[in-house]
Amino acid sequence: MSFLTDLQGAARQMVQPLRRVLVRWWLSQSPSRQDRFATLGPLISVLLFLTAIILAFWYLRNEEIERESEAVKRDSEIAQQQIRVRLNDNQEQLLRIAREIVTRAVDTQEFSAQAKAFARDRPEITHITWLSKHREARASVSGAGFQDESLMTTEGNDPSMPLANQSNPAELAFQAARERRQPSYSPPFADNIGTRVFQIHVPLIDRTGFAGVVIAEYSIEALLRYYVPSEVATRHVVAILDAGEQVVASTVTQMPGKRPKRALIQHEVPLAPAMNGLVLRGEGYRTSIGLISNTLFWMVVALSVLTVWMLLGTWKHMRRRLQIQNALSSETNFRRAMENSMLTGMRAMDMESRISYVNPAFCAMTGFSEAEMIGRKPPFPFWPPDRLEENARLLQQELQGRSPAGGVEVKILRKDGTTFDGRVYISPLVDSKGKQTGWMTSMTNITEAKRVRDQLSASHERFTTVLEGLDAAVSVLSVQQGELLFANRSYRLWFGADPAGHALLSGSQLGRSSGPDADEEVDDYSGLPAQALTEMGSDPREVFVESLEMWFDVRSRYLQWTDGRLAQMLIATDITTRRHAEAQAASQAEKAQMTSRLMTMGEMASSVAHELNQPLTAITNYCNGMVSRVRNDSIQKEDLLAALEKTAKQAQRAGQIIHRIRNFVKRSEPKREPAQAFDIVEDAVELAGIELRRRNVAIHTYIAQRLPTLMVDPILIEQVLMNLLKNAAEAIDNAGLPVSRRHIELRVVPKHTPELGGHIDFSVTDMGPGMPEEVISRMYEAFFSTKADGLGIGLGLCRSIVESHQGRIRAENLYNGEAVVGCRFAFSIPVDISRVDPPVPTGSLGPTTGSPEGSAVNNKQATP
Repeated sequence: MSFLTDLQGAARQMVQPLRRVLVRWWLSQSPSRQDRFATLGPLISVLLFLTAIILAFWYLRNEEIERESEAVKRDSEIAQQQIRVRLNDNQEQLLRIAREIVTRAVDTQEFSAQAKAFARDRPEITHITWLSKHREARASVSGAGFQDESLMTTEGNDPSMPLANQSNPAELAFQAARERRQPSYSPPFADNIGTRVFQIHVPLIDRTGFAGVVIAEYSIEALLRYYVPSEVATRHVVAILDAGEQVVASTVTQMPGKRPKRALIQHEVPLAPAMNGLVLRGEGYRTSIGLISNTLFWMVVALSVLTVWMLLGTWKHMRRRLQIQNALSSETNFRRAMENSMLTGMRAMDMESRISYVNPAFCAMTGFSEAEMIGRKPPFPFWPPDRLEENARLLQQELQGRSPAGGVEVKILRKDGTTFDGRVYISPLVDSKGKQTGWMTSMTNITEAKRVRDQLSASHERFTTVLEGLDAAVSVLSVQQGELLFANRSYRLWFGADPAGHALLSGSQLGRSSGPDADEEVDDYSGLPAQALTEMGSDPREVFVESLEMWFDVRSRYLQWTDGRLAQMLIATDITTRRHAEAQAASQAEKAQMTSRLMTMGEMASSVAHELNQPLTAITNYCNGMVSRVRNDSIQKEDLLAALEKTAKQAQRAGQIIHRIRNFVKRSEPKREPAQAFDIVEDAVELAGIELRRRNVAIHTYIAQRLPTLMVDPILIEQVLMNLLKNAAEAIDNAGLPVSRRHIELRVVPKHTPELGGHIDFSVTDMGPGMPEEVISRMYEAFFSTKADGLGIGLGLCRSIVESHQGRIRAENLYNGEAVVGCRFAFSIPVDISRVDPPVPTGSLGPTTGSPEGSAVNNKQATP
């Protein structure tokens, strides 16, 4: 007894420190955590109880399966042992009979007698047969114990009879016994009446060797029925299966036409000592119901789930109440913080207009403390003395519910004597029961807002004045409704207040009136969001308004209107005067080009006259010669035809010169057309050749083959080339250069640069003295010339012509060291270099000299 007392004391001493630690930990937790732990404790206990019940059922179920498995294994091995003992005993008896046959101790009659006695006590044997080594039946006894001559014959195709050159089970066992000289079991097979059997072949070995076999045939079903203990067959199902796992025999007969249900517990052992593919299988079933079908288990689970659900519901309810308390506390603190931090002054009054509450913002606005205002009735201390009656009237108006929705603007007096403008809103103060308990007033300082509003109003007035004073038409149109939102004075002067003028300038269908079919109209903007449209700009457009006979430069963009609608703004500037000036300038430029060509022909007049004089003189000489010879009858027909042909060629030459001059100087509208660089150069060189020959200057022409087609005005490009060639010839002639330097090189080649892309480059290079740098920088200026009698319009026209074809013209001096040895003028015309034309016919500009492959080089010496 004292031992138990000491043990209890020791346990108490061990528990006391742990208890103190737990109590200290519990007191350190917040009330919300204590409530949570108090709720989770029972929940965890119920879950542990449910887990223990499930584990107990699982353990009992596994124990039952284990016991049943051991019982099936034990019974299967007992059945195997019984069958093995019987087969071994039968094998010993058959070996004894085989020895007696070999020693000639028995004949066929004695064998039959012994076989009858052997089969009589062994119901599993269907028959015993003695075969010679040639498979001839010497004697055969059935399982019933009588002699049967029809057994083991070859005439009836008996499957129990081993047949040579076949592979039936009996033949396989016969061959195995003959080869091994030991008893051999055959695979299972069906005999002539359909019974599943197997055979044992005991070999007969005498002095001469193999003499035959003694065959005993076993019925598998009888072997299972007679030698499986009844207590085993009662407890479990015992079956024999072949190599294909097909049931050969079983202690339980299955329902015909139904597939047997696979047992949950199985144990298989081989059918020893046969070892011919037969397997003995024991099958067992559980005797108790499963876990799923156990009512007690589900009752425990249901009660546990119900308990857990109730505990969870209680826990959620406690959490909800705690959340509501926290939310209420947070809401109270939030409202107090909001009232204390907001810039709007709040004031509460009871039904007698007595102030019952003011927030810090109200005190900060007026300068009075909360104690100075709580409990005060009108007139309040923040009312200006000169506005007491007005403020009292406004207060009564508000208390009677007749105050405007936008509030009342009043003057407020601060404690320091200054005033400010305030806007006051008043509303009934209603409690939770719907009863009015007073009035709530909010007040904002609008002094700065009024100042900004006045500034905005003045700014808007100035902005409107500027827009009204613009010479450009400014209009804003709603995209969806087609409503004209704004139009300045110039727009109203030209188009009135009609949105159709906006649509005309924008070139779209804006301004459609909404009607019953408005919803069925197509969205011109494909659902593009307003943000994307407002960020998108537009290129300026030039629009001609036929009704006004005016040209406008129109710029547009999308914007968000003040009410949020998507709108389009247009600024249309009158450019009619500019367009007229441009047209007049173009006309003057055309006249200047014509004048330049006439001046060029005027300067070349003597050369042209000399050039025409040669073919005309030749024609006169040919005609005079023919007349003289005709009069003297001294001309033959062939000589006359030859003279006439030469006369025709000279006349044709004179006509070509006049035709080229006429095409060059005739007035025509600029016209772009497909042209070949070779043809342009040929015409320009023919015309310039007159001046070059007069000045004793040679020209060398290089034209690359397979040049793309130019889309130009050929006459204008010829004019540029003529001007450049004439200037080069004048520079060489005026410098008095020797014959070795009196030549010009004209090159036409395709090029491609990142800046200009694909283009054809025309370059004119002379060996003259070059140009000063200040002349190169000013040579394109109007009326600037280095010639004493020059007008200064030639190179300016050349630049205008080239740039009108989107080309570039440039000039540079050529240097040999620091000495200037020539000057090069070049201009480029853009083309599509992928479109290449056939090669030009070489030799058109003169005799062809050696040239690289793929190009045409033509040299022509202009001589006086």
